[in-house]
Amino acid sequence: MTNLEIKELRNNSEKAKKYFMKQIAYTLGPVELKDLMDEGKVKIIDVRNEADYEISHIPGSISMPYETIEANTDKLSKEETNVICCYNQQCHLGARACLKLADYGYPCMHLDGGFKTWKEEFGFATT
Repeated sequence: MTNLEIKELRNNSEKAKKYFMKQIAYTLGPVELKDLMDEGKVKIIDVRNEADYEISHIPGSISMPYETIEANTDKLSKEETNVICCYNQQCHLGARACLKLADYGYPCMHLDGGFKTWKEEFGFATT
């Protein structure tokens, strides 16, 4: 993509609107997740490796390392939102897990910033 193409995209408010609407629809931050947890309206799926989950995780989350998703779909719900948590902002396991779950028909969202943001930047409780 050229600099001119990028500039044209940045100046196209309709394309920006569509992009940010999709971003808001499929991602959430720690505060929004905490609110959903308080209302009991969410299932949190931690796709980090099991050893890291055992060290610390978001309360109420279930461990489902990315490689095990297909074998564990019986633990998921198609009636509630499944929020996927991975390591950090740069980790793509969460996005990959969301794509896989969407392929199987499960509603899902991705926690922006992952576990690191939940714990270190917001200081929310961990187990």
